[in-house]
Amino acid sequence: MKRRTLDIAFSVGGLLFGVLLLVLGLVLTNQANFAEDYVTEQLSEQQISFTPAEALSEEEAASACLVEFAGTPLDSGAKAECYANDYIALHMRESATGAGYEGATYATLGGVQREIRAELQAATDAGDPTEEIQGRLDAVNGLRETMFKGDTLRGLLLTTYGFSIFGERAALAATIVYIFAAVMVLLAIAGLVHAFTTKKDETVLFVAHEPVREPVTV
Repeated sequence: MKRRTLDIAFSVGGLLFGVLLLVLGLVLTNQANFAEDYVTEQLSEQQISFTPAEALSEEEAASACLVEFAGTPLDSGAKAECYANDYIALHMRESATGAGYEGATYATLGGVQREIRAELQAATDAGDPTEEIQGRLDAVNGLRETMFKGDTLRGLLLTTYGFSIFGERAALAATIVYIFAAVMVLLAIAGLVHAFTTKKDETVLFVAHEPVREPVTV
């Protein structure tokens, strides 16, 4: 095969592959931009802001991200993760501790509710005073509702954070694809240059076939 023909074939193939990589990179970039814009738009609509630095409690000030984002609007995936894990989770723990149920969660408070309700029913059946028991039940009900709202908001924020991570990964993948596309195009151009600077009749591989010799008989 002629060297020029082979160079042109590989170069055209490389160019086509480079174009495909470029298209893939554009798709990934579009998805990354969509994820970033969507997260920013959805979070900004909630109009949530971090507590200013001077107003942070001692426990809040121990969080590096709460200090970093202090006083700023919640408008990115990283901020959503911080708000969910370092602000909401902190206040949920403080609420449980303050109510006398340190380490309690929405799920575990369900068991506490059932126990107090059973205790209330027993007191009612026995004709005993129920004010103190009812007060404890109301407190647990309120705490459990707080936990439910906190868990729900944390889940939504962490889902948003996860969506933003997909966008970041898409942006990184797009960058890598662009680099490969550029390399392929450069190699293809180099191949074309080499093809047209090579003699037309130059071959890549020439196999000489020796004539078959008939055996000599005496």
